[in-house]
Amino acid sequence: MADKQFRGTGVALITPFKMDGEIDWKSLEKLIHLNIDNGIDYFVSLGTTGESVTLTPEERKQVWRFTAKIVNGRVLLVAGLGGNNSAGLIQELKEFEATGYNAILSVSPFYNKPSQEGIYQHFMKIAESSPLPIIIYNVPGRTASNISAETTTRLANASNKFIGVKEASGNFAQCMQIVKDKPENFLVISGDDIITLPLISFGMDGVISVVAQTFPKEFSTMVNESLKGNFLEARDLHFKLLEFMNLFFEEVSPAGVKAALHILGICENVVRLPLVPVSNLLYKKIESAIGGIR
Repeated sequence: MADKQFRGTGVALITPFKMDGEIDWKSLEKLIHLNIDNGIDYFVSLGTTGESVTLTPEERKQVWRFTAKIVNGRVLLVAGLGGNNSAGLIQELKEFEATGYNAILSVSPFYNKPSQEGIYQHFMKIAESSPLPIIIYNVPGRTASNISAETTTRLANASNKFIGVKEASGNFAQCMQIVKDKPENFLVISGDDIITLPLISFGMDGVISVVAQTFPKEFSTMVNESLKGNFLEARDLHFKLLEFMNLFFEEVSPAGVKAALHILGICENVVRLPLVPVSNLLYKKIESAIGGIR
């Protein structure tokens, strides 16, 4: 049974870094408080946006512990735990300190390009080992393989451990098919900020957002109005944020959101290699777009 509290606005937290590349704990705390105070519903700690693949295993444990400590049960908390080595991921799940967390977000295996049967068997093994409910994460632009609607609903029906899917395929037909065929309490969550409003219009349950952490009040209000069916009110906010959302993904994410948070005085404009900060031209565009929202 899905926890309907995961409806609404989830924020895929960045991991702030200092100029020397070390984790900036003060900025992470500031960002968490800003988002909770402005109405977001839950966080995802160390998803793709958190640059988890560039953190050491010990750093990941530290980020999870710190985030749970600062959140302190005020909103729901999801940990990003995924990979393309099923056995290795199962071991990581067994060692995961789940205190303070409510669910796992697990990305489909990347690079290997498994078949639909391989994806299904991978997630079923994860379900056996996960100490928490699982949100499946489909993001074919990063994994190089799509989880079909049929595989998603097959998983949803196979185990109660699967409470939802973060759908970042950008494929409206696929999203509609999942909404049509899913079990009643299975959540279908947008993984694409810019199309969240239209996705909610045909039955999706909200978003796990990158953009929301910069303007959480405006973005979460847009999502909430959409979920209530107030699409004219939601559309006004959507259009207010539209240029901003486009700019965020003009170059590689999360460089765009880190540039914005730097402009807003939240953290340094630092990503870890192989990512690099946005170009000077894009930085200035983001700065101008922020000025139009403030």
